Amino acid sequence: MPVGRTQAIALLGLQGAVVEIEADYSSQLPKFILIGLPDAALGEARDRVLAAAANSGCDLPSRRLTVNLSPAALPKQGSGFDLGIALATLAAAGIVQAESIARVVHLGELGLDGRLRPITGTLPAVSAAAAAGFDTVMVPTGNAAEAELVPGIRVVAVPSLRDAAIWHGAEFEPLEVEPILSAHPEDPADDDLDLADVIGNGDAVEAMVVAAAGGHHAFLLGPPGSGKTMLAARLPGILPDLDPAAALEVSSIRSLSGLPVGHALITRPPFESPHHTATAAALIGGGSKQIRPGAAARASGGVLFLDEAPEFNSSVLDALRQPLESGVISIHRANAVAHFPGRFQLILAANPCPCGQYGARDSECTCTPSARRRYLGRLSGPLLDRIDIQFRVQRVTSAQLKLANDGGQLTTTLARERVASARACARERLAATQWSVNSQVPGFWLRGPQARLSSVVTSTIDRALERGGITMRGYDRVLRVGWTLADLDGAPTPSADHIGRALYLRKALSS
Repeated sequence: MPVGRTQAIALLGLQGAVVEIEADYSSQLPKFILIGLPDAALGEARDRVLAAAANSGCDLPSRRLTVNLSPAALPKQGSGFDLGIALATLAAAGIVQAESIARVVHLGELGLDGRLRPITGTLPAVSAAAAAGFDTVMVPTGNAAEAELVPGIRVVAVPSLRDAAIWHGAEFEPLEVEPILSAHPEDPADDDLDLADVIGNGDAVEAMVVAAAGGHHAFLLGPPGSGKTMLAARLPGILPDLDPAAALEVSSIRSLSGLPVGHALITRPPFESPHHTATAAALIGGGSKQIRPGAAARASGGVLFLDEAPEFNSSVLDALRQPLESGVISIHRANAVAHFPGRFQLILAANPCPCGQYGARDSECTCTPSARRRYLGRLSGPLLDRIDIQFRVQRVTSAQLKLANDGGQLTTTLARERVASARACARERLAATQWSVNSQVPGFWLRGPQARLSSVVTSTIDRALERGGITMRGYDRVLRVGWTLADLDGAPTPSADHIGRALYLRKALSS
C-alpha cells in the first residue's frame, strides 16, 4: 500500500509550522503507532481516529499502522491533527485519493461518531498555511467563518470525516449529519461607555486623551470613588480603529485563547482587566505543555488595566517590564520559546494608601507614613519609571458637579477625532522611521539632530534631571509626552509650555 501524506499546522505562540503527516500500513500484527513527539492529547488521537473511521463507514485494514508527524523534533500539541491523521490513514488504505489530500492542509478534532469538532487557534493556523504557500485548507464547519477571514485561501468546511473523505474522492453515499458549531459566549458590549460620563474631572480626562494620542502608559492615583476605573474603561473607546495587520493579530490571539472572533476581524482595540489575584502565567501567559497567551497578550493593540495595582504580587507586576520595553512577550520553556505581541497600553490604578483616603479633601487618612510608603512601595521603581503619565485623580466636589451639569463635557466621539488627528501628525513626522506613535520613539532619536529641542524649551526637565527628580529614562518619556501634547495642539514642535505640562503629568505623584 502507498504511504498517505497530508499536512497540518503546529502552533507555538502565534507562529505556525507545517507538519507533514505520513501513514503507512505494514504486514504485521494489528497496531496503531503514532510517532513524532505528540503530547498526551495528540497521543489519544489513535482511539479517536479508529472509532471515528469505524462509525463513519470507513473500514480500515486490520494491519499494523504507523503514523509519523514530521519534523519529528518539533513538539506538537492538541487534537487539531485528528482530521489530517484520519485522512492520511484512509489514503494509505486506498480509500481516498492520495494526491488530493497531499495538496490540502487539514485541521480539526474528531468525535467518536465521526463528526468534526471546532478547535482553537484556527485563524493563526490558517494564516500560517497561507504563508507557507498552501491555497486550500479543510476545517470543521464550526471553524469555517473564522478560517475565511484569511485572504487568498480556499476554505473547505466539512461536518464529518465521511464528508471529508467524499470530498477527497471516496466512493461513499453522503449522509446528512448535524454539524458541531462553536459555542462561544458573547462578549459584553462596551459601546455605551462614553467619556462624557466622567464629570467634573477635566484634567484627568485630558490626561487620558494625551495617553490615547501618544500610546502612553498611565498610572492613576487617587482615593476610592475618584473615577479611576471609569477613565480606564473609556480609554479603548477613544483609541482609533486597528489597522488590518493589527486586526489580524488581535483576532488571532483571541482565536488561540478560545475567545469568539465572529465573521469579521476585530477592528476595535481590546480591553483586559485581570483581577489582582492573577498569577504571572495568567497575566503574561504560559503553560507547562501548551503555551497559551495571557491577559497582556490579549490586550496587545489595546489596553491592559490593572486596578488596585499594589495588591498584585510584585513578581507578577515586574514581569511586565520586558514587554513594556520591547513590545514582545517571550515565554521560555525547556523545549521551546513562544513569542506573543505585547504592544499594549498599560493603565495602573491605585489608592494612595491602604485606607485609600490619603490626600482626599473630604476624608481623613488613618494610615501611618510608613504604611503609606510600604503600600505604594509594592510598585517597583523600575516599573513606574516605564510609565509615561503619572496622574493624581481627585474626588469630584459638589461645585464641580454643578458646573458639569451645565454640559460641555468631552464626548468619546470628539476625543477620538482629536486622537486621530494627533496620531496623523505623528505618523507624518515619523514617516521615514519604523515608528508610528510617540510612545515608540526611543530617547536617542528624540535627543538627536532629527528632533532635538533647544535648551530654552527643555530647561525645566534639564533642571529636574540634574536634581535627581527624574531619571534619564524619565527624561526621554517626558519628551515623548511633550511631542504628543504638541501634536494635540497642532504645533510643529513642542514649546516650553508643552514640556512643562508633560513634566507635570510625569511628576503628579510627588505633588
